Amino acid sequence: MPYVNIQVTREGVSPDQKAELIKGATDLLVNILGKSPSTTFVVIEEVEMENWGIGGLPVEEYRARQTQR
Repeated sequence: MPYVNIQVTREGVSPDQKAELIKGATDLLVNILGKSPSTTFVVIEEVEMENWGIGGLPVEEYRARQTQR
């Protein structure tokens, strides 16, 4: 019974994109590990930007620095 947790920042991930993520993660487990789609759980969590960090920085600051390069 696989459980996949996908976390993304809350920036407008559309319902269609979420459906694609769920299908893609499920298909990957079916194709690679032979898992049954009927017992594969995929959960998508949207995290507020201020609760996400990369490289010791809040994600917005990290992204701003990346675009300055």
